[in-house]
Amino acid sequence: MKKFIGMIIATLILMIGCPWLAVTFAGSAGMAVCFVLFFAINPLFSAFCGVFAGKNIKKLWGFPIFNAGMFLVGTWMFFEMGEPAFLLYCGVYLIIGICSMLVTAWLNKKK
Repeated sequence: MKKFIGMIIATLILMIGCPWLAVTFAGSAGMAVCFVLFFAINPLFSAFCGVFAGKNIKKLWGFPIFNAGMFLVGTWMFFEMGEPAFLLYCGVYLIIGICSMLVTAWLNKKK
């Protein structure tokens, strides 16, 4: 249970806190920070969340959905509400999370 609460807190910090930090403190390097956030940090964290959920898929199957949803909430709050490009990112992060969850569950089943 402690790991689950820790992952929820990490998801909230990363998916809501990082867009706020990018908007608030990035200044002239804002676009570079957004590229790193959207193309490196968030996909890696989505895969990590999928691996975490894949270890106990019966109880944590919704965690990749929660992760992608929090990304959408964070970006719409701090960048631009209703921007359809963020729906595409959200879908890709969801696919990354679900695929890594299924692969992890499959590998755990083989053991």
